[in-house]
Amino acid sequence: MKVIFIKDVKGKGKEGDIKEVSDGYATNYLIKNKLAVPVTNTSVNRLNNEIKEKEIKEKKEIKRCEEIKKELGKKTLVFKVKTSDQNKIFGSISSKQIILELGKMGYDIDKKSIILESPISSLGFHTVRVELHKKVHLDLKIEVVKE
Repeated sequence: MKVIFIKDVKGKGKEGDIKEVSDGYATNYLIKNKLAVPVTNTSVNRLNNEIKEKEIKEKKEIKRCEEIKKELGKKTLVFKVKTSDQNKIFGSISSKQIILELGKMGYDIDKKSIILESPISSLGFHTVRVELHKKVHLDLKIEVVKE
């Protein structure tokens, strides 16, 4: 029996795949647990419509991320930190602090999007990679200055 996978099933198929599986497996497990539906004209049309809708949403999201990239590319985040007499900063700047600062500026970016090899622990200019979308990356400029 041919089925369209609604959800990913490890070792069998990914969401949107059309595969041939045994009748018993299809009816007793996949269809019963709403992991797949039988292939019919309406189910294929529905799948095609869902794929088109996902593509449209994806394009909108990429466009939104490109706009954020353009805006943030012109800005530099400034962090004022306390330092010792030798200009060594106390603590470090983490991805959480970067997210909080971006939030104050009105940008809602996920913490997992900030890619820091190590926390920022020195004065001066730094560049942090931000993955706004899997296809849109940004090099965010950060300046750490004395308080």
